[in-house]
Amino acid sequence: MLLTTIQFNAVLDALEQILPFTAPADVCMSRLFREHKKLGARDRSAVAENVFGVLRALPKLKWIAGEEAGARLWLLAFHAAVEKRTMKELATFYREDQLELAKKWKAVNLAEAPLAVRAGFTQWIVDALHAEGRSNDEILAIGHGLGQSAPLDIRANLLKTKRDTLLEQLRAEHFVAEPTPYSPWGIRLGAKPALSRHPGFLGGLYEVQDEGSQLLALISGVRRGQMVTDFCAGAGGKTLALGALMQSTGRLYAFDVSEKRLANLKPRVARSGLSNVQAQLISSEHDQKIKRLAGKMDVVLVDAPCSGLGTLRRNPDLKYRQTLVGVGELNNKQASILASAARLVKVGGRLVYATCSILESENSVIVDTFLATHPEFERMDVRTLLSKERVELELAGPDLVLNPQQHGTDGFYAAVLQRKPLQAQVLESEATEELEESAAANDADEESGEAVAVEEVVASAP
Repeated sequence: MLLTTIQFNAVLDALEQILPFTAPADVCMSRLFREHKKLGARDRSAVAENVFGVLRALPKLKWIAGEEAGARLWLLAFHAAVEKRTMKELATFYREDQLELAKKWKAVNLAEAPLAVRAGFTQWIVDALHAEGRSNDEILAIGHGLGQSAPLDIRANLLKTKRDTLLEQLRAEHFVAEPTPYSPWGIRLGAKPALSRHPGFLGGLYEVQDEGSQLLALISGVRRGQMVTDFCAGAGGKTLALGALMQSTGRLYAFDVSEKRLANLKPRVARSGLSNVQAQLISSEHDQKIKRLAGKMDVVLVDAPCSGLGTLRRNPDLKYRQTLVGVGELNNKQASILASAARLVKVGGRLVYATCSILESENSVIVDTFLATHPEFERMDVRTLLSKERVELELAGPDLVLNPQQHGTDGFYAAVLQRKPLQAQVLESEATEELEESAAANDADEESGEAVAVEEVVASAP
């Protein structure tokens, strides 16, 4: 759809604010919409679609128009080379000299571009994926999946409604709505309608939540009456999903280091109808409040702070705001948080580690390193856990690894770990001691044999 003049100017204004990448794009967009009160719902939708389209395609646009071209020319390259607008459409907003550039850019063959450009990534992301053993074809597939616009998923709140009932209500209101493929509570909406003032949203019948995130609650295995901790609760989307599975029974702790995020959680809890959530501000993963709960939790969820590269469909600016150095710092934090959260888990309880990252350094590497130093935990096979919940999901290994090109979700990772029963820990410890004693005995025999051999040599010497 061709932009109006007011929409075009708003897109340029938004890009000027966002492209220095000093603040998240969604924050800049919210500020812009507050400043431009005359923009209606359709205007905002058109502006957002163009702005985020430019951000997703920015590596291509910089390769076509130049690294220093600026917002207007990058927008022109987007309209000409990516969206393939006609010259008549472009003439509405661009000067003659710019239209000459557009003609040239329309003929550019993106197949000749470097891998990072074709994948829609910055070079550091491609280098990181190569270092993890990903092939060029894999990187292109990942980039293509994360370069698309994300669908709008919601989770039916089972405390207040059923998914089928909610589907009927939404369709009666002329929403395009279908069940998500995997989550038993998920609904995928078409056309991305505004929901913040919708009666169903205000009444707590549903929450906006990507399907991959919904599955995290499912594999946690939470049940009624349990003691559960959401260790990095944030604004609480996963907290609400866990609470609904618990049927608002038991006790659900929501920890976070941000007072603002926990404040945003309160109205969501009120809408949801949950009464078992205890939001608690902590200073760090080593807070004294955490130590008091050691060994008492049936389930601990660690939705760890991460690069967020799995959410590039929704937050395409992250590929410019994150760096390899920053990811390294996050790795240290992730390992520390996981080790601290593990102390809360009771014998037989579950520890779920998750990120919305595509990098193994933030995912399986963190978990494997943790397991190597915490033999009291063992990895559970997510495929088995999902099968028990009647969810058939194609996975290559025991962890939950989701991607948009295969599953239609954000890039997402989760591993489920269980603290072994005491009997198993004792048997394993005894077996380890036996192996160590056997190895020590073998070493002693070898040393004795070597000593005898030396004596024989000395005795036979002339």
